[in-house]
Amino acid sequence: MLVIFDCDGVLVDSEPLANVSFSRALKAVGLDWPVEETMRRLMGRSLKSCLEICEAELGRKLPDDFLEKMQAVTYQSFRDAPLQPVAGVREAIVALQEAGLDTCVASSGSPEKMRFTLGLTGLWDLFEGRIYSASQVPRGKPFPDLFLHAAIDMDVQPFDCVVVEDSVPGIQAARSAGMRALAYAGEPYADPPALNQAGGEVFDAMQRLPGLVLA
Repeated sequence: MLVIFDCDGVLVDSEPLANVSFSRALKAVGLDWPVEETMRRLMGRSLKSCLEICEAELGRKLPDDFLEKMQAVTYQSFRDAPLQPVAGVREAIVALQEAGLDTCVASSGSPEKMRFTLGLTGLWDLFEGRIYSASQVPRGKPFPDLFLHAAIDMDVQPFDCVVVEDSVPGIQAARSAGMRALAYAGEPYADPPALNQAGGEVFDAMQRLPGLVLA
């Protein structure tokens, strides 16, 4: 069996920090979305998809340096906080690996961002060489492309995969790929009913993850 982890909000507690940066950056270019709105509209999607949604809302292209400036601010906020792993996730990963299960990461984030966030939180060593990004496939979540790409590369059938996600697009992508979807809803911003409606099995603590996967 293969356990596929999303990164942001599942492995690293980055969503609140990242969405504050995104909200501020959008406000500076004329799109006044509070943090709650950026989370509702953009969480779990690839950066390319997020920018397209924002440009459609604005009715114009974002400035050429928008992404570069925003990412610089976001990365600095990760350093300053500093960014932490999601509570209990390292222990859950180790327990699954010790039980003989394969693990990997499949995220909407870029390879560079994952190297930075997983490195900063001390999780990189648990997944090195098994990290997949939406930038490697034609379509990001909610399409199944990324999870199927990870399964093919890891040589595991989709029906033998379990995906751990925290966003509705991620759960939709997992279900579209024919995979079991476990929906982590342990953070204050989580929307358990929406995750459940998308087809996720909702749980609220990473300590429960090994038992759920192995059940």
